[in-house]
Amino acid sequence: MDERKYLTAEEVSDRYRGGVSVGTLRNWRAMKVGPTFMKIGKAVLYPVEHLEAWDQKNTVACRAPNRLAVGSRDEE
Repeated sequence: MDERKYLTAEEVSDRYRGGVSVGTLRNWRAMKVGPTFMKIGKAVLYPVEHLEAWDQKNTVACRAPNRLAVGSRDEE
């Protein structure tokens, strides 16, 4: 596991493989949405533990369709 406790906006964008751009993070900060961040002077930092909690909050649970479920009628 990574030893860093805080990530920059660029590192957060890399964490999400570019799916969330630095510009999007900037917009989210202005609107007070998205992951929790800290601002120290001009530095904007994202605590890794808060990013992990944000990941969990945004996890979408999927289920298999009935025809693929274990013990479905198709298997009888």
